[in-house]
Amino acid sequence: MAVMKKKSAAMDFDGMAELPLSKKLKKDWSKNKGLYLLFVPVLLWYLIFQYGPMIGLSIAFEDYKPSLGFFGSPFVGFKHFINFFQDFYFQRVFFNTIRIAVLTLVCTFPAPIILALLINELKSRRLSKFVQTITYIPHFISIVVVVSIMMDLTARDGAITYFLSKFGFEPVTMLNQKEYFLPLYIISAIWQNIGWNSIIYLSALTSIDAELYEAARIDGAGKFRQLVSVTLPCLLPTIIVMLILQVGKMFNVGYEKIILMYNPLTYEVADVINTYVYRKGLLEMNWSYSAAVGFFNSTVSFLLVWITNKFSNRVSGNSLW
Repeated sequence: MAVMKKKSAAMDFDGMAELPLSKKLKKDWSKNKGLYLLFVPVLLWYLIFQYGPMIGLSIAFEDYKPSLGFFGSPFVGFKHFINFFQDFYFQRVFFNTIRIAVLTLVCTFPAPIILALLINELKSRRLSKFVQTITYIPHFISIVVVVSIMMDLTARDGAITYFLSKFGFEPVTMLNQKEYFLPLYIISAIWQNIGWNSIIYLSALTSIDAELYEAARIDGAGKFRQLVSVTLPCLLPTIIVMLILQVGKMFNVGYEKIILMYNPLTYEVADVINTYVYRKGLLEMNWSYSAAVGFFNSTVSFLLVWITNKFSNRVSGNSLW
């Protein structure tokens, strides 16, 4: 019976291969019509909210005036890009973006993997669910609330500042000090996202074949050896995909949070490309200039994804495409 089904499937496949493209599409539509209809809202969302606004990228090459519109404004070529590269603040925002992005990636990316491995080792299912719930909750707290809590805790008379003062720390408003901005940004990012980002790793851990662990135990492997020889190799494809996605978001450093956290006293270490675009585009209403800076940012992000994907494919054989 199984052999007959396989033969039938093979015949269907061969028949489809011989059909012209139009008939293939028609046959596929009649077979999967329901799935295509379910996909329509997703497709419309991407077309309207993701690809539609890309028409606005044209203003990066124009001296845009709302009264003239996208296609009526005078074309100026790469004028705004050149102005950005020659801008006094270019080096500051560019290197701040790289520094914050790299340190955030290095500190936050391993955290959910470690948490997932620790939760996976818990024997008590109830305790495991409790830990997951406690670590997930911060993800659903508004960034505005998170930064407000941070401001209260790290104020001159805040709880964290008071606690540290017992160990000789001078009470100061920490968010007004340049040296504390980045540690506070990274620590709060870990606290807010570690639980949520661990979900996909926990899911990947549950799919690992238990027989692999059993074979490792028979060979005399302890917990650490099982982790190195079984768990991490099985998690590697998931880790690689997540790393590529994270690298793609490196230059889109969470500017909403930075805007809420920084102030003129910390601009020197906190100002990044996205906050610069916000000030130029919305506060100074220099739309063409900010569009050029945003276009440069997106281009660098795309190149990072492409390079990381290529490197991963060559080194480990795992990649996003």
